[in-house]
Amino acid sequence: MKNGLEDVIAAETQLSDVDGEAGRLIIRGVSLDHLAGRSTYEDVAALLLDGLIEPHLDAQELRRRLGRARREVFAEIEAADSRLLALPPVDAMRALVARLPDGEDIDTVLRLLAAPAVFLPAVLRLQGGKKPVKPDAGLSQSADILRMLSRVLPSTEQIGALDTYLVTISDHGLNASTFASRVIASTRAGLTSSVLAAVSALKGPLHGGAPGPVLDMLDGIGSEDNAGLWLRSALDRGERLMGFGHRVYRVRDPRADALKNALKPLVAAGQIDAARIALAEAVEQAALAILRERKPDRPLDVNVEFYTALLLESLGFPREAFTGVFAIGRTVGWIAHAREQALEGRLIRPRSVYVGPLPEAA
Repeated sequence: MKNGLEDVIAAETQLSDVDGEAGRLIIRGVSLDHLAGRSTYEDVAALLLDGLIEPHLDAQELRRRLGRARREVFAEIEAADSRLLALPPVDAMRALVARLPDGEDIDTVLRLLAAPAVFLPAVLRLQGGKKPVKPDAGLSQSADILRMLSRVLPSTEQIGALDTYLVTISDHGLNASTFASRVIASTRAGLTSSVLAAVSALKGPLHGGAPGPVLDMLDGIGSEDNAGLWLRSALDRGERLMGFGHRVYRVRDPRADALKNALKPLVAAGQIDAARIALAEAVEQAALAILRERKPDRPLDVNVEFYTALLLESLGFPREAFTGVFAIGRTVGWIAHAREQALEGRLIRPRSVYVGPLPEAA
């Protein structure tokens, strides 16, 4: 028995492989290095769903039908009343997803892929006192998300940055939310139920809630010259440095480099605060040096959250919405795992070891 199920194999999958020792992520037979920055969200969604849902849709057809699905689910925004809008964005988004019917067919899949992409921007606009923007079925998923958020057609660089993010976090082994999705799928409850369970796991601060505090850290540091002193003081207080260390990776998280590279076109085009990026890079270097000094026996390197925070901030998402954006990208992975479990797996029913009191003998 291992608390937390660490290193316990609970499923066979063809969807992704996380090699923590080598710092490598493979998605459906393709290295992340060959996907990030070269593939769109639709490309990777088609790759992950291939063979798991009928009929098979290539990336072009998926983009077309996903555009129609965004228009369809937009009608659910009418249910966003004042009580729902008082919730944090990811909770409001989840409540709207819960209105969708359960099912296992392609239409269910398309609605679930479209729903968080539509609901999150709409919720953010409504919470800001603005009208939601109706989806444009002719745009790609990434382009339409950014347009629905700002009401402005995004630049090529912005679309590419969001595509890279959604591709990079589309699937990542048997993490907590993906395992939750597979557990629900093993009961044959339906894909909507699987996605709702996964979102509920994702919102926990130990899983999908970490990117926002990276920006709080950068705000607290303020300037490059202050990085070393601030970081040392934080460690002296027993605080964790946000954006560093990972449960699986023993070397640098490959997703961190993919997202760092995704920021470069934005910098070159003058569409991001270059001073903010310079500060982040200075903090990264200072933190790595201090962590090697303070914790020489623990492999602590940059993880996906560090540059996620900078990328999503540059695209106009408020930090309280970062977990919801994560859900937009990871939903396709949750669905693929749910389908894989339903098609090939059994009811997930592990045992527990009772350590409570025993009844007194008669």
